[in-house]
Parts: sequence; C-alpha cells; structure tokens
Amino acid sequence: MMSFALINNVRISYRAYGNGFPVILIHGYGAKKEIWKPQVIDISKRFQVIIFDLRGTGESDRPNMPYTMQILSEDVSSLMNFLKFKKAHIIGRSFGGMIAQNFTLLYPEKVEKLVLIATNYGMHDTEWVDIPKKGRLTEIETLKHDPLKAFKEKSKWVFHIRFRKELEANPTKKFHNAFSMEDLIKESTINPSRPQDIINQAEAMKTHYTLERLGEIKCKTLLIAASHDRQTPVSVMKEMNERIPNSELKIIQEAGHFMTLSRAPEVNKMILDFLMD
Repeated sequence: MMSFALINNVRISYRAYGNGFPVILIHGYGAKKEIWKPQVIDISKRFQVIIFDLRGTGESDRPNMPYTMQILSEDVSSLMNFLKFKKAHIIGRSFGGMIAQNFTLLYPEKVEKLVLIATNYGMHDTEWVDIPKKGRLTEIETLKHDPLKAFKEKSKWVFHIRFRKELEANPTKKFHNAFSMEDLIKESTINPSRPQDIINQAEAMKTHYTLERLGEIKCKTLLIAASHDRQTPVSVMKEMNERIPNSELKIIQEAGHFMTLSRAPEVNKMILDFLMD
C-alpha cells in the first residue's frame, strides 16, 4: 500500500513489506523505489522492507533547490523517526550507496548493518558528477519521444552484454519472477525525473566525499561490486573495503552496474546471508 510521510517539509512516498527487523533500501540517481522489486520479493520474507522515493524522484515531492548529502541523509533519519525505527539495516545502491555512507557517518547509532552496492566514495574535484548528470539528462529527453531507444541506450551502461541480449531477444520474459524488459520500459515512463530534479540531485553528489572518513564506519558492512560495472569499477570498491574496518567485499562476475536486477537471486542471497549472520 502506498504511504506518505511528511518530513522536513517534504512529502516522501514509501512502501512497507513484510515483518521483522527493518531494512531500508535507498535507490540510485534518478531512479525510483520500484527499482528494488526483485530485492523486496526475497528480503521481505525475513525482514520488514522499506522502499521510498528520494526527494526529487517518483511520487515524493520535488522541491526545486540544490540537494546535499546532509539533506538526503536527514530525510532517511526523519523517515526512520516517522516509522518509529531506532535502528535498521541500511542498503544503498550507486547514488543510494553514497547517501548510505553519509547517513552512517552522521547517524552511526541508527545503523545495524550496512550494505553498499556498486557505489563510490566521491572525489574532491566535482567534475566527475558531470558525466552521470549529462547521461541522465539525455535519457530524460529521449524518453519523451522514444522510451525503447532510451532504455537500449541506458542498457549499454548498466547491463552486461549477455543479459542485454537476453532482454532484447525476449522483451516479455519475466526475469526472477519480477520484471521483463517491457515492464522496465513502462516503469521508466511513470513519474519520470524532470531535468531540474536531475540537476538538484547532482548537486548532492558534489557534496559526497567520504574517502578519508571510511575508517569511521564501525558497523558490519557488505560491499557488492560487479565485474563489468562501467560506472563503479571494482578497484574503487576494493579500496573502500580496505578502508572500512569491519567490511567484506563480494564481486559478481559477468555483471554490470544494475546487477540488482540482472543477477537478483545472487545479490539477494548475499544480502540475506550477511543480514542473518
């Protein structure tokens, strides 16, 4: 059931599934909570899973202002307060993993275990943000008149070539009982990001740089990387693994940036084994 939390003067859209200790999933740049469907199916069998739209995405409010990692972290904290969670497992993918790092550094007492998927620690030089921003803005423009083309262009960056060919060979096939290529294309046309939303979120990325503070993350941490991730090289996550004291790194072979979709069963098993250990 769709629910809304009014926090920090912003209406945040969220959904809750299952029962038990809470697990909060934080989606990526310009994505929406629905991207987590394959994870919700498996993880909600053992935990209470919360998915939500960041401010500036999906069904949440989209205040037109530059966001920061602190603002987005405060939204997560306020959502936990609203739901009366003192602690939760936090899972973030890509941009969501950046928020998860900042959230954990700001509110260590609220994090039981941390899972960081296909993410990075940022850079002092903010020019690195221009590449994902440009890519998302181009995608939004293409989406207006040709959703299939927009999807295929994005697929080159987020899926391993083998999975991409599987999708395109059978657009109606349900993968992992969760989604088909047609489903993903349809979902991309519902409540899409506007250019200004993408620009506002990019400002938050510019405030993300955790490299020198990763040693302060004391909770048990699982890092999941993909061998063929064109956006977050395995080498970056190896460095994060070396710096986060209580962390382990898992690498999924022959997978791209969106392995949470393409290799959902393996990713979900890694997450559940880690959370239930």
